[in-house]
Amino acid sequence: MDKRVVRFQHCSGEIYGFFVPELCPVCGESLSHRRLEDAPVSIPSPFTDGHQAKCSFLVKPTKGTFLRDYDGKSDLHVGITSTAGMVYNYREGGVCQDMSGWEQAVSVALVQPDMYSLIDQWDHYLEHFSQADTWDPKRYNENDHNCYTFALTFINCVLITQGSRQLSKNEFTERFVLPRTKRASKYITLYQEISENHFYIVDTAQDHTQNENV
Repeated sequence: MDKRVVRFQHCSGEIYGFFVPELCPVCGESLSHRRLEDAPVSIPSPFTDGHQAKCSFLVKPTKGTFLRDYDGKSDLHVGITSTAGMVYNYREGGVCQDMSGWEQAVSVALVQPDMYSLIDQWDHYLEHFSQADTWDPKRYNENDHNCYTFALTFINCVLITQGSRQLSKNEFTERFVLPRTKRASKYITLYQEISENHFYIVDTAQDHTQNENV
């Protein structure tokens, strides 16, 4: 299980770590007597257990996990979840149905909780869609007929059934995926910095001075 990140303040700075030490890692003073406003705060993880995210678009590294293996350049893989958390995804071997392996993913919910009629039909749509000849293993192409093509085509098919306009790859990516992956990227950098150096320290007093001088 990956550790949670906490933030606390001391020495006019913000300190991030996996735990709050007895002594400040900057000045060495005891942290046992903190003011209420300096109490540690848990930083929410941007990642979701994809198998708990129903009717969602998921992103994860092709190999390994975001926090332990991702270097910002590795290939990513995407999929669509059923109402039971089964992840449908397209790869060289065709459409796969995964009940594990997506426990640390970036998630984009595709259905509002009150869209009961769509939720009732979701698994049927997904199963029927994934059986189409379009997703034959022989047609797989890493550049232009891949996992993203599969996921976005399914999303657009659902939009058509709902009487909504389709989304281009750029529009869907910019509106729904990039905001979440950018947040995830910052969290990964923070997490890896703490893993290597025990703590990540931000001198807020210095940052405030620099902003005043701009």
